[in-house]
Amino acid sequence: MTEKRFDTRAIHAGQKPDETTGAIMTPVYLTSTYVQEAPAEHKGYVYARGDNPTRRALEGCLASLEGASHCTATASGLAAETIVLTDLGAGARVVAGNDLYGGTYRLFERVFRKLGLDFEYVDTSDLGNVEKALGRKTDLLWLESPTNPLLRITDIHAASALAHARGVPVLVDNTFASPYLQRPLELGADVVIHSMTKYLGGHSDLIAGAVLTSDAARADRYAKLANWTGPCAAPLTSFLVLRGLKTLHVRMDRHCDNAEHLAAWLAGHPRVKRVWYPGLPSHPNHAVAKRQMSRPGGMLSLELDGSVEDGKRFCAATEVFSLAESLGGVESLIEHPASMTHASVPAEERRKAGFTDGLIRLSVGIEHKDDLRADLEQAFARTFGT
Repeated sequence: MTEKRFDTRAIHAGQKPDETTGAIMTPVYLTSTYVQEAPAEHKGYVYARGDNPTRRALEGCLASLEGASHCTATASGLAAETIVLTDLGAGARVVAGNDLYGGTYRLFERVFRKLGLDFEYVDTSDLGNVEKALGRKTDLLWLESPTNPLLRITDIHAASALAHARGVPVLVDNTFASPYLQRPLELGADVVIHSMTKYLGGHSDLIAGAVLTSDAARADRYAKLANWTGPCAAPLTSFLVLRGLKTLHVRMDRHCDNAEHLAAWLAGHPRVKRVWYPGLPSHPNHAVAKRQMSRPGGMLSLELDGSVEDGKRFCAATEVFSLAESLGGVESLIEHPASMTHASVPAEERRKAGFTDGLIRLSVGIEHKDDLRADLEQAFARTFGT
């Protein structure tokens, strides 16, 4: 049978009509345990922490979209990260990007460093930095691409080749791109993680994560750790992500349309000092983004030509853009990373990574682009009086 295209798999992969009723939507199996026909004789399900039919359908669908053989759905993106780091164990060394989601940095430094793991942070968009950092014994190369919040792009294929030459596996956080725009396993990565809270769920109504791989032994360890430590995705949450995946391709195209429009306009605005967006030719990693992403995504960051306080006032002045953390929902969000999503990253580390306290991050939703632009225009007027 011909391999189905992404759009079709997003709607059907991992799912089939309910055998009992013919229901086209996967049922939400709200059960904690399963009746066995005899001791140790069951239908493949024993206890819901270990497995659940709704969660299994989600895992099958997302694995298909990412081109992975295995997926473990978790209670949050950080839960997926915790499983990966727990699997590494004490004494492991991780080389990671220096422009990471603040919660990831906090997990590394405030939890796992205390448990005996070591972390080194470098700008992974510069392959020279990656090669140098891998010169010491390393157990995992941890990439975000695009990064949060500077939208840097790492050449995943080239970075993976450098790591694999030294026997180092590669993980990519694909949250900002989603599998519709980028599939890291096809580019050489060994593990992909997601905060499914974001684009995969798509409606700002759930918290969930996932870890994916085509390495059977690694996948078995991740699944067992999810069962043993407990951070598995709940049935209703799994159902909601499945529903979100069915429109992922449609939503992502609209996110990209709107972000491309706003990025081009903002790049020429007299009150904007700089725009970070991989789709702009001025982006330092634009060529790499074009090569490994089908489109540049729905996230962009900017710095105003004004004070930090101007930036904060601008964030509070929008009406269609809501001032809130998170990203990837159908609604547009605006935030000030230094005081919100990245407040847990020390100011010195933020400056070393290259972003100032005046940085503003936009999660561009799927509203009409003219309304989004008009909202930013009135925020400029309210902030600067022009």
